[in-house]
Amino acid sequence: MTDHAVLSYKGRNYDLPIVVGTEDEHAADISSLRGASGLITLDRGYGNTGSCESEITYIDGDKGILRYRGYPIEQLAERSTFTETAYLLIFGELPTGAQYTEFRRLLNEHQHIHENMLDFFHGFPEGSPPMAILSAMINALGCFQPELTKPDDDDHFMEAAARLISKVRTIAAAAYRTSAGRPVNYPRQDMRYTSNFLHMLMSMPFDLYEPDPDIVEALDRILILHADHEQNCSTSTVRMVASSQANLHASVAAGVCALWGPLHGGANQAVIEMLQRLHDSGQTLESFVNQIKNKEAGVRLMGFGHRVYRNFDPRAKLIKESCDRVLAKLGIHDPLLDLATQLEEVALEDDYFVSRKLYPNVDFYSGIILRAIGIPQDMFTVMFAMGRLPGWIAQWREVHVQPPKIDRPRQVYIGANARDFVPVEERG
Repeated sequence: MTDHAVLSYKGRNYDLPIVVGTEDEHAADISSLRGASGLITLDRGYGNTGSCESEITYIDGDKGILRYRGYPIEQLAERSTFTETAYLLIFGELPTGAQYTEFRRLLNEHQHIHENMLDFFHGFPEGSPPMAILSAMINALGCFQPELTKPDDDDHFMEAAARLISKVRTIAAAAYRTSAGRPVNYPRQDMRYTSNFLHMLMSMPFDLYEPDPDIVEALDRILILHADHEQNCSTSTVRMVASSQANLHASVAAGVCALWGPLHGGANQAVIEMLQRLHDSGQTLESFVNQIKNKEAGVRLMGFGHRVYRNFDPRAKLIKESCDRVLAKLGIHDPLLDLATQLEEVALEDDYFVSRKLYPNVDFYSGIILRAIGIPQDMFTVMFAMGRLPGWIAQWREVHVQPPKIDRPRQVYIGANARDFVPVEERG
């Protein structure tokens, strides 16, 4: 088998070394192509471009495989916790008992935010998007312990990672509470990670929210399933910002902004918005499905299929189990959730959907769960950011421990050719 590819251009051949990953993925290394030939490659959207070599997450979209550090997502979702999964992603191995205890201690110790940060929250106008507040406050967080913004050794890095993971739930809950004009809740020492977030988000004065164990388990699973997903838009953003040697907080804040886009982290919110429009229109489900089949302009099916997974999304099966348990447990009669259930049944049985592998994906089920347990709709993407944070930290660390090299994509210029400046009085 050849260990290089050959590119022919203007009568010359250029050897491109082949890089082989541990799962037998093959990539042609074009790092020296421009210097040797003057050529660059053009790959709009980077859909066929490997930007890095990484040890963190492996995806096989054709086979429906997702693994964190080699561990199948199915095993982690069934047997691990979000805290343990976060440790695995960031540090590369499942923690020992002592390491897990220490990591949880750090999470508990750092869950409070500085009182002065509360003033920042009140500076945002009521109704501000929680994702905007989250990004700004993560950046601001770095000002309170500047020695931890760019940790250079493992001891400081563990504290910095735990500090950010712990405080992000406090910031996220406070972002929503202040945007809704409600008082901010303090974290409780007697609650674990996910339960504590639900308390901070939903408790009211003299009416403490006591989360149901099944709800906590479902939300924990959502966080695990979103913890990393290879080089998506927000993760690539974190890595690119990190390549400039930007600190951890600045890099993660940039990831939050990238995740905010409706084509990325807003997908589960878009599912609920689609169901709301369908409900408000009075249109029948049969009519809506026919519009999808006929590809009518302006009609979009959200929460089905996946750009990466060509067969099925392995996270969807896992989160569907949680979705079914939560809906059965809560016994909610919500017209939007009823519509979602009916649409799911159609998609799993109708040959149009089955033949095209348009199965409900993780965004479809996570949106249903979040709505069912009372998470406000404008917090859906914030929940995604909370789950993705360990992956972002792991990716930042992977860039940081390598020799510095700033990311700098090339372009093919298609603008105007050289032209002379004309003074304004001569422009007609």
